Amino acid sequence: MSQPEIRQANENDQKEWDWYVERHPDFWPYHLFAWKQAVEDAYGFKGNYLLAKKKSQIVGVFPQILMGIPFFSKNFVSLPYCDVGGLLADSEDVAKALLDKAVSLAADQGAMTINLRGSIHPGVLKILPYKVQKDMTKVRMILALPETSEDLWGSFKSKLRSQIRKAEKNGLVFQFSRKFTDFYDVFSENMRDLGSPVHSKKWIESVMNKYGDKARMGLVYLDQLPVGAGIILISGKKVSIPWASTLQQYNRLSPNMLLYWNFLKFSADHGYSLFDFGRSTPNEGTYRFKAQWGAKPEALEWHMICLGRTLPALNKDTSKRREHIAHIWQKLPLGLANFAGPVLRKFISL
Repeated sequence: MSQPEIRQANENDQKEWDWYVERHPDFWPYHLFAWKQAVEDAYGFKGNYLLAKKKSQIVGVFPQILMGIPFFSKNFVSLPYCDVGGLLADSEDVAKALLDKAVSLAADQGAMTINLRGSIHPGVLKILPYKVQKDMTKVRMILALPETSEDLWGSFKSKLRSQIRKAEKNGLVFQFSRKFTDFYDVFSENMRDLGSPVHSKKWIESVMNKYGDKARMGLVYLDQLPVGAGIILISGKKVSIPWASTLQQYNRLSPNMLLYWNFLKFSADHGYSLFDFGRSTPNEGTYRFKAQWGAKPEALEWHMICLGRTLPALNKDTSKRREHIAHIWQKLPLGLANFAGPVLRKFISL
């Protein structure tokens, strides 16, 4: 069996890369070349996007970003700032060749691990000469969409439909827009209230600009005040929602219900068949919120491939420490949180 030719993709490969990605059954919008361009533009991390070819045809791709804190460890992440990434390949031998090349490249650039957010061919996983830590504690919630929004509306329980109507009766209005300031006002305040550092405004602008017509920004207004905001990314027949936020003081008006309904309505009426609500922990609040729309859980496979002798130790106190840090962050003035948040968020791969 002939070995594939593997090289790093460049900007001239974008069209061919995206053509391959959108025809692979396991792709999601994050696999598109635009994600690399947005990361490099907004945060300056280098993308190492590998493509494999046989007889001049792409037979596999492996998108990766080299991340690291200056003077500390470096890691390859596939992919950062999202739930799914990983390699896409036509066969087991192509997947193995891509992984081998990635390991060689990572070692040359001083990376300690490859964090792969996606599945690995079982046969490849068995023969990898590296220590691998697998994590399947999270799920993503996937909704199979009917052909029309009318059919989707009819599938909802009466309680869900009444919550959507409630938002409209409360005077909330949804619109597709590219008002970045309105989006960021909602997004940044919500992230502060959740106790999490916020992405930079430049990151949001870069994603929207690089994805072009494959990205849609939606905003929910009360009079002229933005109270809800979200973004969907589109590719092939699939839609993903990486970010959705509402202002907590207006949640009694149900802006989140109007936001999600309009994204789902758009997706169904424009011929998309799958809607990815994103990552959740089973049976927690966000899981139940997504499940009420009819979304079903699908296990997220994350693999950490260690290039050193031992796997990084797991800190059992991590969750408690994060809760403590989040509590402190929630008390920061919004201006300070918006200044410090992007500086930190750049280095947080999830």
